[in-house]
Amino acid sequence: LAAENIRLRALLALQPALAVRTLAAEVLYEAADPYSRKLFINRGLTQGVVAGAPVVNEAGVLGQVTRAYPLTAEVTLVTDKDAAIPVLNTRTQQRGAAYGGLAKGSAMELRFTAANADVRVGDLLHTSGVDGVYPAGLAVATVTEVERQAEGGFARVTLAPTALADGVRHVLVIEPLAAQLPPQPEPEVEPLPRQTTKGRKP
Repeated sequence: LAAENIRLRALLALQPALAVRTLAAEVLYEAADPYSRKLFINRGLTQGVVAGAPVVNEAGVLGQVTRAYPLTAEVTLVTDKDAAIPVLNTRTQQRGAAYGGLAKGSAMELRFTAANADVRVGDLLHTSGVDGVYPAGLAVATVTEVERQAEGGFARVTLAPTALADGVRHVLVIEPLAAQLPPQPEPEVEPLPRQTTKGRKP
């Protein structure tokens, strides 16, 4: 109970820092599919959960809602083979994209990183916020290994997610940023030229 209270206090302390609407949820179970990393939570369409909503806990980003049902929702974890999230290196301010699927769904990788890029073991990656889904500044992963392959022009960068899904019970579902943006102004329609009746007989 003490450990659970500590996690809940940390989770609630995260909520005021987010400039977006959030909803607390509890993890029901993990999907039985051995080829994917998914969780199911006890909040769904009835409570306002929509597909695409980020899911976090006190440690950082866990994943994203991929399917919403009336009373439950499916969350695809950031370590899933089909998961991708825009990130920002907090040390260098360099943007990139983190993908899941490494080490049987327990690790991630930073793809398309140049072999001479300034990335080091221990670098912390946060959400960049450029996708209009995740708020900027949420912890995503830490660099655990950098293997530079000069012949290929890219570096193999392995990441460890900051938020571990194993044993997690309580999460926050965040409304996607795009849902809170003001609607785009409609393009102005130029008025048609008025037809003159000069020279016409009544």
